[in-house]
Order: sequence, then structure tokens, then C-alpha cells
Amino acid sequence: MKYGPMFERIDLHLIRVLHTVLTERSVSRAAIKLGMYQPAVSASLKRLRELAGDPLLVRSGAGMVPTVAGLRMIEPAADILRSAEVLFSDARAFDPATATHTFSLAASDYLDPLFLPTLVTQIKAQAPHASIDIHPLSRDADYRTHLAQGTVDVVIGNWAQPPDDLHLGRLFGDEVVSLVASHHPAVRRGWDAEAWLSAEHIAPTPTHPGARGVIDEHLAAQGLTRHITARCPHFGLIPAMVAGSLLVLTTGRQYCERYVGALPVTILMPPVKFPRMMYYQLWHERTHASNAGRWLREQIKSVAASLRASESTRAEAA
Repeated sequence: MKYGPMFERIDLHLIRVLHTVLTERSVSRAAIKLGMYQPAVSASLKRLRELAGDPLLVRSGAGMVPTVAGLRMIEPAADILRSAEVLFSDARAFDPATATHTFSLAASDYLDPLFLPTLVTQIKAQAPHASIDIHPLSRDADYRTHLAQGTVDVVIGNWAQPPDDLHLGRLFGDEVVSLVASHHPAVRRGWDAEAWLSAEHIAPTPTHPGARGVIDEHLAAQGLTRHITARCPHFGLIPAMVAGSLLVLTTGRQYCERYVGALPVTILMPPVKFPRMMYYQLWHERTHASNAGRWLREQIKSVAASLRASESTRAEAA
């Protein structure tokens, strides 16, 4: 097999710098992520520009954006990095005790608030030299692209109809309930469907313009609309907002029960019937056979099972 002069001038480290600079869109942020000094990253970028015959990253307003050529390089660079990782790390059995792998996952904060802390604790206990990058499922997150490019290994969240173009593992199902302040009139009087729909609801900020969560998708399918008067992108702050107001949060029971006792809040059953909320982990074909990826997915699955078991124990004790 013969390689030309261009191939001889490119090494794997340079590809890693290329991918990081283009995805971070910042030399300084790329330097932090790579654990390099900024001048070294700038020197590598200069070399990459010479090799490509293109600036790759240019200034736009207060920030930087990839050029057309730079954008075309992101996915091939990710392919090379992922292939190299599989080539060497999966050539032998994955040993978490010695692995220096970086696990990257995107997760919804609608999860049980104990889920991610428990997962990180478990991973670090078994793989002390591994790194963990947790990304939010925000309104700007294109998780399909991140999974395809290898910037994220696993996405965890809840979908009424999970995508069928990705591998899927079911984690748990949860009953839909409403969380209200202990002084909310519905605690005393109860509510029917009309009163519940017209109450003041709080909901997470949509993940993208026009998007609806599983609660509002289900209501819309029945021709119903609830009265949402507040939205918040930080799901973990919502229970405290509910505690001091007449707002109603409707989500999974497991999430809500973590706050009962810690805040002056009460769980009520909504008078509209909802199917159970289903939580999944999703991953791309590119990591399906990876030993490291398989190990990560097993950790996620075991944490979900342990939280379900502890919840069942609490319910029986009550």
C-alpha cells in the first residue's frame, strides 16, 4: 500500500486538533479540551490551514465559524478518531480499572435527579482513570449528528416515539403525576380535567422551535391544551418554583418524589389519563460493537435498575 507525501505530513494528533477546533469553534476552548497550551493549538491550526489550502476557521462577529471546507472535514475527522480508538482499545478486552477512555453522553435533566450523580460515581469507582463529559439535551442539541460524528457516545432521555434509526435500550417507565405546592387549592378541593387544564402550568423550554414534550404531544392528540404560564430550561429548578407558587409541574413520579419532604410540595394525580413516560438510551451503529461503549451502556442500564429497585423498596415501606 502506497501513501503520498500529503499522508506523511498528517498524524492522528493533528486530526484530533482539527476536529476539536472545528467543533469547539474556538482555539482557546479547543486548547482547554485538548489539555494543550493555546500557542501549540494555534501552531497546529496554522499547519492544518497550509495542508488544506483553506483557512478552515474564520471570524464571524464576536465568534469563529468553520468555512465550507472546514464543515466538510468534521465528520471524516470524527470517523478517523473513532476508528483509531476502536482499532487499539477494542483490539483487547476493555479493562475499566486501567482505561483512560473519555465517555461522552448527553442526557435530559428530566431524569431522576439521582440518576446522573449515581452514574458518575459508579463510573469513577470502576474506571478511576476515565474521563466523563456530560452534555445537556438543550434546544440547540442535534443529538443524531453528535452520535453520528462520535462527539457523544450515548443519549439518555424520554421519547413517546423514540427514533428508529438508532440503537435503543429501554431504561425504565414512570407514571405521570402532577407536582404542586402544599398550599395549592387542588390539594384541598381536588380538580377535574377542566380545572387541571386551566390551572397555571410550568413546562421545560422546548428543545427546538415548535417542539412539544411528551405531555403536550399526548394532550394535543386528544384535542386538549393546558395553560402554560411559565417555562424554564433548567428542569432541576422547577420544583422550587412550584413550591412557592400555584404552578403545576407534570412529569414522572420518580422525579417528583425526590422533592417531597425536601420542599413543601405534594403529588396529585392529573385527571387526564397519560401513558407511562418511557426513558431510553440511544446510540449509533458506529459504537455498537465497541467494548468501551458496551461497558458504558451496561453502567447506565445498571444504575437505572438500581434506582427502580430502591424506588420499589420505598413504595413497599410506605
